[in-house]
Order: sequence, then structure tokens, then C-alpha cells
Amino acid sequence: MRICYISTYPPTECGIATYTQFLSNAVKECKKEVLVISQVGASGEKVFPVFSPSDSDISNKIFHIASKLTPDVIHIQHEFGLYGSEHGIQIIDFILRCKIADVPVVTTLHTINENAGRSEHIILENIIKNSSAIIVHEEFQKNVIIKNFGFNDKIFVIAHGVRNCNHHPEAKELLNIKNKKVILLAGYFRPTKRFDKIIKLFPEVVKKIENAVLLVAGKMRGLEYSDYQEYFFNLINNSPVKKNIHILRGQFPQNTFDIIISAADVIVLPYEKGAQSGILAQSSAFNIPAVTSDLLSFKLWNERSGGGLTAYNDKDYIRHINNILTDKKLELKLKNNIKVYNKDLFWSEIAKKHLLVYEQVINVPYGEAEYFYIPEK
Repeated sequence: MRICYISTYPPTECGIATYTQFLSNAVKECKKEVLVISQVGASGEKVFPVFSPSDSDISNKIFHIASKLTPDVIHIQHEFGLYGSEHGIQIIDFILRCKIADVPVVTTLHTINENAGRSEHIILENIIKNSSAIIVHEEFQKNVIIKNFGFNDKIFVIAHGVRNCNHHPEAKELLNIKNKKVILLAGYFRPTKRFDKIIKLFPEVVKKIENAVLLVAGKMRGLEYSDYQEYFFNLINNSPVKKNIHILRGQFPQNTFDIIISAADVIVLPYEKGAQSGILAQSSAFNIPAVTSDLLSFKLWNERSGGGLTAYNDKDYIRHINNILTDKKLELKLKNNIKVYNKDLFWSEIAKKHLLVYEQVINVPYGEAEYFYIPEK
């Protein structure tokens, strides 16, 4: 089976890019042929960087390459804004071209808003109607689609994958925070992630846990949200416990980021908007307990995994963080719960579930046919 992914892809800095890399690599391990058509900036074996988000002919560029690659199935990773202006409307044109050419398209919808605006509603309606299959990460997202658009039979729920990782025991020492209790804030510094809330609350944690360190690791994309960036770092610089806040600013290679995550005793996700989180998937790969906001996707993860605590107000954040950092029995319970929960979510298992979807929509039943490839020396 030859699968062509349409997505951003590393080294492009994007959660969807990382997701596609992990998924496509796991599918390769199932002895399937994988191709990637991506935005300019991507690189890798059989990765074709052909379009920019500002292009006016994205659909034509992608379809031109896709038609030459002759995939059995095309899998689009969809997020609003990845495929041009007007919420990425050009991706609909591409899907229609594939439909005319009788090439099945599977689309993963990474964002489903229950109260989508008119433009987003129109985009989603056409993507869902014209794709051969739709994948979402949560059951509630499937229910939202059925409620608003129907198409029950073509919607599949496949959870966000998790890597099978080993903890880096020397992580705290490498970061010069040995013997500290480490709270991690990781990801892009954006207003909707509300990292500023934790900066404000952190002094209350230090009152009880003097050796607590708030490890802040991430960056902005260019000059986006420049006002928030200034506000956020002013909060840090003026914090009464500034000496307990450790800042790491940059786009970190995976191995470096793994060390940063391994240094954490708890990760905090105070987001006020969003669906699933790539950062949560990254931290859960190392069995790091989480304290999260009450976003539905976070609440569901906390309930299913038993590895996180939901905060409904500021006092909850302080109480949950303190409890995890001081109650060894609670910390071990949360870690063990995540470890057990992850077994069905490793990328190797997630890849198999994707292959079952592909097999339902491809035109030729290839069955157990494998891809065989030895690189030229």
C-alpha cells in the first residue's frame, strides 16, 4: 500500500508536523510505502515540500505532485490555516480533484469546534462530505460532527499516539536543577495557553515547597502575539520568586526536548482553548503527571488515564501541584496509571488502526502485500 500524507512536516515547527512524522514512521514500520507532500521547509526521505500557506494555487501544486506519485490513498492532516487563506478553503478543491481522479482521501480533523463560525462550518461540511473517511481523536468530536453534519458511517475515532520512551535519569542534573521539585510549562507562548496564570500562582507553591522550580520551555512563532510576549516575560522578571523560575527559550530538537520533559515532576496545562494537546502526548510518553484546565479533552484524558488532575479554579491549580510534589504515593499512582494507559496508544498500535481505515477506502484489496526497500549505497 502506498500512502501519501498531506501535512506540515519537520523541521517545520508545528505540532501537526511532529504528529505526521510519528504516524508516518510507525506506518513505515508496518512495511507500507510512505510519501509526504508538505509545506516549504520540510525535509526528509520521500518528503516533497511544494507549497507555502500564502500560495494562491496550493490545490494545483499538491495535486500535480500527488498525481505523479500515484498513491493508493491520500491522508490529509487538517488544521485551519495550513492550506491558505479563508480558513484553508483550497484543501476542498484538492479533495474534489482527488474524488474526480478516483483517489480515496482520508482526512484527520485536528480541530473540531462545537460552535464553529459560519466559514469554518462551510469548510468542515465540504471536507467531511467529500472525504472517503474522517478521523478524529476523541469520541465527543465524532458526536459533534454527527450532530452538525451527519455521515456517521465514515467517521473513525483514533486517539493521539504516544511514543514508547525511556526516562532520562540525568535530566535534572543536565539542567542544573538537581534535587528540585520541577513544574513544567512547555510549548508556544500564546494567550490561549494561559501560562501567565501559573506564573502568577507560582509564589503560592513556593510558600509550601521552597525547592520548587518552574521550568518554562518554549518560544513564540516570530513576532506573533508580541504584546502577550512582553506581558508574559515582564510577569516572570517581576515575580517575587524569580530565582525559582528557569527559562528555556527555543525550538528544541526531539532528544533535547525529551531531556527537558524528563526533568519534570509535573506538567501544567492551563489552556483555555484547544482540543487534544501534542505536549500532553509528549509528556505522557514519560509518565509525567499532569495538572490541567477543565477543557473537555483534558478532563477526558484525566479520567481515562488516571494520570492527571483537573483544576477548575486558581486554588485547584495550587492544591493539585502541591499535592503531586509532596505526596509520593499520589505521584507514583498517577505515573503508574499513565504507564498502563499508554500501552494501547503507542504509535505502533495507532498505525495499525490507521491501516484498517485505509483498507476500507482503497480501490484494490492488497491484503498482506508489503513494501520492500533497500536504500542505495
